[in-house]
Amino acid sequence: MVKKIKHSLEYLIDKSLRKQASETEENLLTNFALNEYKTSKWDENLMGNSQEVSQNIYEGIQFRTGKKKTFKPYLKYIAAASLLFLVGLGFLFRPGVASEKQLTFKTSDVPKSIKLSDGSKIYLAANSLFQYPEQFEGDERKVSLIKGNAFFEIAKDKKHPFVITSGEIKTKVLGTSFHIQLSKSKCEVIVVTGKVNVTAKGQSIDLVRNEKALFEGRKLTRLQADKSLLINWYTSDIALNETPLEQVITILQYKYDVIFQFENKSVLSAPVTVFIEKNAPLENVLQQINYITNLNFNVYGKTVKVN
Repeated sequence: MVKKIKHSLEYLIDKSLRKQASETEENLLTNFALNEYKTSKWDENLMGNSQEVSQNIYEGIQFRTGKKKTFKPYLKYIAAASLLFLVGLGFLFRPGVASEKQLTFKTSDVPKSIKLSDGSKIYLAANSLFQYPEQFEGDERKVSLIKGNAFFEIAKDKKHPFVITSGEIKTKVLGTSFHIQLSKSKCEVIVVTGKVNVTAKGQSIDLVRNEKALFEGRKLTRLQADKSLLINWYTSDIALNETPLEQVITILQYKYDVIFQFENKSVLSAPVTVFIEKNAPLENVLQQINYITNLNFNVYGKTVKVN
């Protein structure tokens, strides 16, 4: 019965997202989702604020599907209702973990940090979304980077591994520091200190300092990391001396959640010296680079066009 309901919902949602659902099917989805959401017994202490959770789930769906221009109001309600349905059946959480109250931490256009109950520190880039339990319980410390970029400083606990889900990959550590960069098309894990295990689609890689894992096109690959990325740029001022512009741009993309578009990519090899204060607005940094290179930077939302 559960499989039949799940299949029917997936079928209707898929048709809706492909804009092939009839008006009757759209109404059926909306009415079902709202009814399930409103009649579900939501435990605020266990699950957190229902409106906030449903909105965060919806944002996660938008991020993964790229359907930002198409607003489907039933999605956030049906996702939240399905979450409760699975919890009630015991499918979602293992015994001993269900009592973990899930919280969310999100940023707008400014990076922020948070300290978890085990002492671990998480630094989120702009426009990122992170989910974590109020108190860790069970054998593993589980969290999720749902959207964006983050730097992790994990408190050591050999008996309770720290596991981060980000898209389709899982990153497992005992106590170390590393970056995770999550986008719609790929995910990168860059190790700054210690040892990290990354798994995805049956593939597994162990990483140490100066290495990174790239998951793209359903393939997990080990690569050498750029040395300029082996710092926590969220809490420290950054002094880049005679650094290729391409590496500077990479840091700016991660820190400010923007995309650079160049008319002439040959300038990316040019060495520049830039000082980035930890709380500096992006515009200030771009002014520095403009003064050095005479390049023009035009910011359009999350896109920076360079000519």
